[in-house]
Amino acid sequence: QVQLVESGGGLVQPWGSLKLSCVASGSTASTNLMGWHRQAPGNVRELVASITRDGRTNYADSVKGRVTISRDNAKNTVFLQMNSLKPEDTAVYYCHADVWGARYWGQGAQVTVSS
Repeated sequence: QVQLVESGGGLVQPWGSLKLSCVASGSTASTNLMGWHRQAPGNVRELVASITRDGRTNYADSVKGRVTISRDNAKNTVFLQMNSLKPEDTAVYYCHADVWGARYWGQGAQVTVSS
């Protein structure tokens, strides 16, 4: 079992920045892909960004150039640095980790972009 806990969400003004963190605990020795999805009210959950254990990254087109995903394998932590935030980035952001073919999810962190 793997437990994921997100932090860093909150209210930010348009064009502001926010950094999300997600710490994994439990059976994390074989954690491969980690990443972030988001879900806005009335929308399906969508991928924001993902990163493999060796640092290969993938980004949704809607966030490319504004978002950077990184991870610290020693601390079992994945980060999401978000810049130039827009109101349409408002959503609950979920961290995930893939371990031995199973995907685990965090509880979600609310990000609200509003003036």
